Amino acid sequence: MEKPEERKERMSEKDYFSFDQLVGRSESLRALIEKIKVIAQYDVSVLIEGESGTGKELVARAIHYNSARKDREFVVINCSAFSDTLLESELFGYVKGSFTGAISEKQGLFEVADQGTFFLDEVGDMSPALQVKILRVLQEGTFFKVGGTKPIKVNVRIVAATNRNLKLFVQEGRFREDLFYRINVVNLMIPPLRERKEDVPVLTENILKKIALKNQEAPKEISEESLEILRRYDWPGNVRELENELEKAVIFSGDKKMINPASLGQELLRHVRDLKQEVLADGTWSLKEIKRRAVAEIEKDVIRKGLEKTNWNRTLCAKLLGISRIDLIRKISRYQLKKT
Repeated sequence: MEKPEERKERMSEKDYFSFDQLVGRSESLRALIEKIKVIAQYDVSVLIEGESGTGKELVARAIHYNSARKDREFVVINCSAFSDTLLESELFGYVKGSFTGAISEKQGLFEVADQGTFFLDEVGDMSPALQVKILRVLQEGTFFKVGGTKPIKVNVRIVAATNRNLKLFVQEGRFREDLFYRINVVNLMIPPLRERKEDVPVLTENILKKIALKNQEAPKEISEESLEILRRYDWPGNVRELENELEKAVIFSGDKKMINPASLGQELLRHVRDLKQEVLADGTWSLKEIKRRAVAEIEKDVIRKGLEKTNWNRTLCAKLLGISRIDLIRKISRYQLKKT
């Protein structure tokens, strides 16, 4: 019988992996969430594609905890973290005496995941030999332990993830085509953070709250200048890199309530310094130049309206604008303003 504390832990985990944890306001992320809400209700295999650090496991957990299997086990394994032999033992378990060191029988993760969800992370790194055995589980719902002769039947939902191009792997013969189509019944693509920069502010706020909760302290604020630096960075490590940089920033900000640029990592600051040129390599204007031009346009318009209001009396206009007459004359010349 399930203990009360176990039930409480399970419910809190379910709440943690609700859709609210998929943070962002970009259209691409909102569309992804809507797709997850639909497929979570159907017991089909899912392939999640995306770069490292984009949150593939978070998406997998959201699928599980919003599905009919939510009260069963959610099991995770990273296929790239084990050698072939060790991965097979982890997946399927082994019988006593099946190899040197097998002093007792071991339950495999497929058994643990029975009636639940099995998240196979980095599935593209799995060897062809293991791909055959995974395919058997998907087709027949059975497998053999290492050294075993008795088939074990399980009912498991597979959610796989990869940062590889599995279609290319199939063409090159590095990944089985039949397994690809078995795990790719529904495909989810998580866009990299550099393609959804509008999510950076809300992600930053959410991450800072999590860090504060972990450290049992009030969340730190972040200055607009620091936030602008985060917006302009490309984030090759995606959300995971953002989390790491913010954790370091919290540490280096010490007892200050606000995270300023001085607390940010040198790689972020170096990247921003490289962007401070007026015109970028592709011919577009940098943010600094865009801001300068926007301010100049506003100033030019204000001066023109002031001159018109004072019938081009420069002394009265300078007084109205709160600047010296000499400064006004310079600005009139700079903006080539003429009475019409």
